[in-house]
Amino acid sequence: MKNILKQASSLILPITVLILVPRSIESNFNFSLNIVSAIGLALVLAGLIILCINISTFIRFGKGTLAPWSPTKKLVVRGMYAHVRNPMITGVLTVLLGESLLFHSKNIFTWFVLFFIINYVYFILSEEPGLEKRFGAEYLEYKRNVPRWIPRLKPWIPEEESPS
Repeated sequence: MKNILKQASSLILPITVLILVPRSIESNFNFSLNIVSAIGLALVLAGLIILCINISTFIRFGKGTLAPWSPTKKLVVRGMYAHVRNPMITGVLTVLLGESLLFHSKNIFTWFVLFFIINYVYFILSEEPGLEKRFGAEYLEYKRNVPRWIPRLKPWIPEEESPS
């Protein structure tokens, strides 16, 4: 039961960023069926899939959650994390961009840009130094081989996991 509560509490951040903030900054959710809305809906669905896959990866392989109060116990370097260091933020940004298109909202688009800037600064000043302290040389090697934002095409596999 405690584990389920811990995992459920980790949804506070995505719910706040993807639902509560957009709802508080946009009062007029225009929706009309057109190509822009269709692209927006496709992006929302794609972003949610990315988030679900990464949350599952954190739980199964990292033995933790995406929430700072329940971090992973192991460095996760598989799945989407073998291509890019921040796929969770990629998923969130994809949903936010999709919401801005789906609802034709400049306010949500502004939140999308602001959210990226906040996370860019946060990752450089806090998240990455914290991961360096927690995981040491293992994280530094990962950081050297996997880009922060733009995914590498071929997944990175640490030497100890490489097939011989």
